[in-house]
Amino acid sequence: MGQAPDYVLDRPSTDDRDQFFTIDSDPRVWTHLPSGRLTDEEEAEAILVRLASQWELDGIGPWMVRRVPGGEILGYCGCSLRGVAGPGASRRTPGAFWNLGYRFRPEAQGQGLATAVSRDAIAAAGAVDPALPVVAYLLEANAASAVVARRLGLELVHRAPDAGNPDPTAVRLVFADRDLTAAQLEATLA
Repeated sequence: MGQAPDYVLDRPSTDDRDQFFTIDSDPRVWTHLPSGRLTDEEEAEAILVRLASQWELDGIGPWMVRRVPGGEILGYCGCSLRGVAGPGASRRTPGAFWNLGYRFRPEAQGQGLATAVSRDAIAAAGAVDPALPVVAYLLEANAASAVVARRLGLELVHRAPDAGNPDPTAVRLVFADRDLTAAQLEATLA
């Protein structure tokens, strides 16, 4: 694959609501988990508020990805603290880990953006707290996401039925940059 295109990373804002909703309500983005698709703009705004607060609480969170400053949002990607008891909880919680997530509009997929921005996200998470593992958990049916995880050097550490998924045949994959403790693995499955 060639070099990923240039991109600009911005912290999320409620000003992004319409474009964020367009991405997260697009059924083509959710072929692997149709029940995850957003159906109302208020929900999109609430998610953006939560994403923005992650930056304030944890010093890191997902970015909105654009080609140029102020341009169209191509997707979002970044690391978020997971496996902690609640807002402002310590990263020293036994189940804590960095969750790497990426979602791009179909027109932006296949261009290397998820891999390139994920590398930035992993580096940012390491700068905030390198003691925590970076984890990408996804559904096995989302083959493109698994390809990205493997390109990033993440190793498959768990494969099992996806408990609670509306699709009883769904399988969850957990990729990580190192071995996970039992508490960390359990937190990825919650």
